[in-house]
Parts: sequence; structure tokens; C-alpha cells
Amino acid sequence: MTRFVDVHNMIRWTAAQGPEVIITGLMRYLEDDFLRWESFDKAPRVASHTPFGVIELMPTSDHETYGFKYVNGHPSNPARGFQTVTAFGVLADVHNGYPTFLSEMTVLTALRTAATSGMVAKKLARPDAGIMAMIGTGSQSEFQALAFRAALGITTLRVWDTDPAAMEKFVRNMAPLGFDITLASSASDAVQGADVITTCTADKTNATILTADLILPGVHINAIGGDCPGKTELDSAVLDRGDVFVEFAPQTRIEGEIQQMRADFAVTEFWEVLSNRVPGRTSTEQITIFDSVGFAIEDFSALRYVRDAVDASDFFEDIDLVANPEDPKDLFGLVGALSPIGS
Repeated sequence: MTRFVDVHNMIRWTAAQGPEVIITGLMRYLEDDFLRWESFDKAPRVASHTPFGVIELMPTSDHETYGFKYVNGHPSNPARGFQTVTAFGVLADVHNGYPTFLSEMTVLTALRTAATSGMVAKKLARPDAGIMAMIGTGSQSEFQALAFRAALGITTLRVWDTDPAAMEKFVRNMAPLGFDITLASSASDAVQGADVITTCTADKTNATILTADLILPGVHINAIGGDCPGKTELDSAVLDRGDVFVEFAPQTRIEGEIQQMRADFAVTEFWEVLSNRVPGRTSTEQITIFDSVGFAIEDFSALRYVRDAVDASDFFEDIDLVANPEDPKDLFGLVGALSPIGS
């Protein structure tokens, strides 16, 4: 039998635990797996691009457990009544290849993306950071706000989106949770006085949400919107002004902000910072940039966390995902006895 957390149970579990509590727990699991980064299989995700968007598979394994996520990204979906991103994920036992855990990952991806941002910010943002600018208030924005409160204690937000309804939605969701929110008139207005800048826009274009003249010394930029070829948010001059940190450089060079840069543009993989192999933030004046595209190990961590968290609960069900004949060599026996006799 395979344990299955469907959408209904994911929502029940998230509501029961609280998103911020889950994000904090995810950060611990992410840190654990990033500290054993070298033990994982790693490869850029397998992507199928069309004019409509992208469908991707994101696999990895620590040689005990194999995991993958199926995920799409279709920026025009909301205008047609669909979500931009949907996903599900699987864990399997490498010893026999059987899937052991299956979960929805549309909600879970939002939680793990926010948790990853928070984990990185704890090392790269200034410890005294108190104000975050958020450019883009779509599906990921509320989760990001909760992550930065959990990681850095930030409760003061300056937000901007080209869609006024999206900003109103953000305020409606987050103001009751204790955030002090200012609605900015533009991206340049939003970043005024900000210690952290999160960019999370969805358009599949080479956009310039931030330009170098807007970036002040000491800022941490959490760039999470660019995640496929041809999709960026930062002017290339911004990248030249700061130190750039990534998840897995071979994937980020294809999909991240650094796809704009020369092939030998210097970046640091974040696991090296977490394991104290290289420094992260080195001064209060340093500009740090997290060029995040999402990586399979993060999904592996998220699936592990949910699997462990729902154990001995009623937030999952057992499903027959794999045929299991009494005689492993007699698969036909499962169906042969039920087959109609030929006429």
C-alpha cells in the first residue's frame, strides 16, 4: 500500500498545523538535506516547453529513497480560470522500487518555496532586517511573508503588483495575521527603505522588475519568479552589483536570473554556505542575491516532512497504487481469471 495525501487532506493538515509552523518545520528538513547535499543524485529538471508554459519532472535520490515532483508553470492560466502552478510528488524505496508516499504538491510547493527562501535569508540577509518589499502578490506571496516572519521576524511589508485585485487579496489575507502592510505605487516605491526585496512575478518574459539604481547597499534580494529559460526579473546590472547564491548552478544557469550572464559568471551554491565551506554575508554593506529556481532536493525534503508529520494521523489514506500478485511472476493471474471466455 502507498500512503496518499490528497488535496483535501493537505488543506486539512495545513489548517490544523498552521502554515507558519509548517514552514518552520520545513526549514529544518531543508537544512538537514542541504547539509548532506553531496549524497544526493543531482541533475537539472527535465522540462517540456510549449508556447503555453512548461511541464517539468524534478527527480533526485539519496540512494535510500527516490523522489520526484511533477510540476507545471503556465503564466496565462489565471486568465482562463486555472492556477499558474500545479504539482504532485512521490517517494519510493530504492531497494525494491515501490512507491511508498504520494502527495499533492500544489500547496506543498508554495510552502517549501517559502521555507527555502526563509532558510537562505537566515544566512544571507542582515540580522537586523526589518522591512521587506514584495514585488508580485500572486499565489506565492502570502507564504513568503510568513516565511520571512518565521526566519527573520519581519512584519513590515511594502507590496506592489500590477494587478490591484492581487494586492487587495494580499492585504485581506495577511493584515489579520499581524502584518503592517503598505501598498506601494510602483516597484521603485516598494523598495524604498527595504532590507529584503522579494520578487515573485509570473510572466514568462525577460522582464526588468528591478534595476541596479534601486538597489541600496546591505539589501538581500530573494528572486524567486525566474524559473525557466526566457523568464527573468532582474536587470543584469543588478547581478553585477551583488554576490549571487543559487541552489544547483547547472540548472540555474539555464533557468535563473544568471541565464543573462556569461557562462563563467561566479555564483555560490547555497549548501556550501550552510556547511560553512564558504562565507555567506560578510558585511552589512554587502548586497546578496538568492537566484532561486527551485530544485528537486527541496521537494524531496518537503515530501519527507509531510510523510513524517502525518504519520499516525488521519491526514492520509492508503491506496493500491502498485499491483501486488501473490506470485511476483504471475501478474497475468490477477486479470486472467476475470477475463471473459472467448467466443
